[in-house]
Amino acid sequence: MSRTRVHNLSISLDGFATGEPQSAEAPFGHAGERLHEWMFATRFWDAATGAAGVDDALAQQHGVGIGAEIMGANKFGPPGWQDDPDWKGWWGPNPPFHTPTFVLTHRPRPPLEMEGGTTFHFLDASPAEALETARAAADRLDVRIGGGATVVRDFVAAGLVDHLHLVVVPIVLGRGVSVWTGLEGLEDRYDVEAVSTPSGVTHLTFTRKR
Repeated sequence: MSRTRVHNLSISLDGFATGEPQSAEAPFGHAGERLHEWMFATRFWDAATGAAGVDDALAQQHGVGIGAEIMGANKFGPPGWQDDPDWKGWWGPNPPFHTPTFVLTHRPRPPLEMEGGTTFHFLDASPAEALETARAAADRLDVRIGGGATVVRDFVAAGLVDHLHLVVVPIVLGRGVSVWTGLEGLEDRYDVEAVSTPSGVTHLTFTRKR
């Protein structure tokens, strides 16, 4: 059976994966782009000028063996995007997913086919139901839970995530959306590895125990 994976989810020292308030002008709220500066410096993000190294090697795993993605409504667009029939996501005509991509929303709409192999499907479904649908579309490849923090947290809490890669960035946000809420004892269910890199971030990898 395919695995369910999370990659490159950046969080602050106090566990927030985004700041607040989120808007079209500030997708990550008061956090700005500070959570992702480590990634912007890698070849994964910029093949021409980015650096190799551990950050890049771990970031590159994001797309390996992925056949479908599941994301939350707040990753697909800013608050209120459901009221805009022309909204097609943040990423332009050729989004970076190149797979069937399932957007969890209480207000589904018809599928949206984009360039490069990405088709957005809009589901009102539980984590288990969404994963079953995504696995069928992934054609035996793995399913990536793309975020945001609330969706990742819900899938982990439901026991549906096999591989969880978090990147702890040395900033304190103080408020926002926490990835840890309700996940007490998470470490009992996973083998945990930590790798710190010269960029100052720490990569935490949680692999489900057999």
